[in-house]
Parts: sequence; C-alpha cells; structure tokens
Amino acid sequence: MDIKQYDFELPEELIAQVPLEDRTASRLMVCDRNKETIEHRHFSQITDYLEEGDCLVLNDTKVLPARLYGAKEDTGGKVEVLLLHQTESDEWEVLVKPAKKVKLGTKIVFGDGQLIAECTDLQEHGGRKVKFSYEGIFLEVLESLGEMPLPPYIKEQLPDRERYQTVYAKEEGSAAAPTAGLHFTRELLQELENLGVEIAYLTLHVGLGTFRPVSVEQVEDHDMHAEFYQLNKETADKLNAVRASGGRIISVGTTSTRTLETIIRDYGTFKEAKGWTDIFIYPPQKLKAIDGLITNFHLPKSTLIMLVSAFAGRDFILEAYNRAVEEKYRFFSFGDAMFIK
Repeated sequence: MDIKQYDFELPEELIAQVPLEDRTASRLMVCDRNKETIEHRHFSQITDYLEEGDCLVLNDTKVLPARLYGAKEDTGGKVEVLLLHQTESDEWEVLVKPAKKVKLGTKIVFGDGQLIAECTDLQEHGGRKVKFSYEGIFLEVLESLGEMPLPPYIKEQLPDRERYQTVYAKEEGSAAAPTAGLHFTRELLQELENLGVEIAYLTLHVGLGTFRPVSVEQVEDHDMHAEFYQLNKETADKLNAVRASGGRIISVGTTSTRTLETIIRDYGTFKEAKGWTDIFIYPPQKLKAIDGLITNFHLPKSTLIMLVSAFAGRDFILEAYNRAVEEKYRFFSFGDAMFIK
C-alpha cells in the first residue's frame, strides 16, 4: 500500500503552537463511522456522547523532562540528549544530536556536573545507550536540568510544563505526551463519572516511534519501535465487565488503543499484562478492542492516521481531515480533537 494514500494538504498556520488556556475549550469533531456523518462541537460537550455503562480508557503515563543540553567532557562541544527509555537502573536508550560527536566512551556533562552520561553503545539513527552518574535521586536531578521534549513542529516555548501533561499523569516514563488526554480536566472526568461512565487507566510509555517519520514508500515496510505497556487487573476486570454488559469501550488516544489491541491480540480477552508492543495497525486490519476513539488530528502519512483509518475507514477519515482543514481546526499535539463512534 502506497504511503501517499495517507497524505493530505495541511496549511502550516493550522499547526497549534500553544495550548488553549481552558483544556476543554478545544473544538471537537464528532464522526459517526457507520453513518459517515460529521458534527462540529466543543470538547466540553463530550458528555453528550458518552452514557452510563460506557468505559473511558486513559493512558496515565507521565512525560519526563527528557531533553537535556550538555557538553562533551573533553572538548566542551555542545550535545543535545533526548531520553527514550530506561534499560537498567541508570542506563537509558537516548537520541543524541549531533550523533557523530558521541562515540563509545564519550562523556557528556550536564549542569555543573550534577549529571554525567557515558556512551556505552552505538545504535541506528543517532541512537545511543548511556549510563548516568549523579548524586541523589535521578528524577529530582532530571527535574532541575531537563526540558519537556516538545515535538519538532512546535516552535514556541512552553512556560508551564504541566500543560504538556494530562491531569491524571502518574507513571513516569514517556518521551512525549498522550495528547488526546490533554483535553480533559478533573472536573470533566468527575462530570462523566456522575453520568455513570466508568473511568479506567492503563500505561503506555510513548517512545521513539513518536519521533520517527514513516520513511518507506510502502506502508507494510515500516517497522514500529517497541514501547512499554502495562494493564493492571482492576482495569482488565472493569473492561471485561463493561463488554459483558453491552457497554462501549472508548479509548482516549492511539496509545491507549494500541495497548488494548495488543492485549486482545495476544490473549483474546482483557487481562493483567505488561511488556513491549510494536503493534502496527493500518487498513484493512480491524480493531477488536474498542467501540469508540477520542484522538487529535495527526500528521500526514503518519502511523497514527493509519490507525484511525483502520478504525473508521481511510476515505471517511481523509474526508474528515479535509473538512477540518476547511473549518480551520487546530492540528497536532496542542490542537483540537475528534470523537469517532
């Protein structure tokens, strides 16, 4: 399948550079995939589309301040390091820039020597493994030295780093936010619970795949980078009960969706599980774990727009995206949302 089938024209001015002050003020495009109808609402009106017996599934991963700026210990040359995921206690897979400056044994110093990274392995595409040395608690050191790793298409500085976290972020480990969840406030979640909507949590730590464009011409040739996921027994039991009672499972974001689809693929039911997933979902595959999806508007030719197309149909999704461009919806991480039912 040619990757160009997932391309569309997106004016640069529609790429949201800053989040709205009110998380729920984003616009909401409601797409009925069976009737192929489109409505234009605001995110606060999501309560009109969820009902008692439904279950909303949220990814509670927390974004690390994973971008570090340091200097080579020997030459003082500047190096940027992006943490991807932890492999052992103080060892991490990272992206470095410029990669050619960082060879085996290279030491990079951050701050006034509060943190030092030594390169222990060379990997593809600028990837490295490094071992950190420091005094105290690593996450506290990272909080003082690191910056939020905003996507490359966001050029503005983010004064409040909490706006790149969901209000329910808990499990630290992501290199990027599960952005569909940025539209929720605690008040809105409480309002949904008052309506009888179940709220369930899982964890998928967003990693390298977010930063890797699809560079192949044929969709089937793309390799997904593995990401760590975890689903606890409480959530598994809740999801099985909702499904047995005829309620809908509404996934918030492609990360939640990939986790649920991985578990259904591997076990045939929802169960307590953790591990690594490199699941790649694209048409004509069918999604088996969810009945609805809340998601943002994604990049052209991305694995994310392919996943959404597998759920709702490529032609309908591209029609919705073209309508979003016409109606000047805001795109990508800080942009507006879709609810596909």
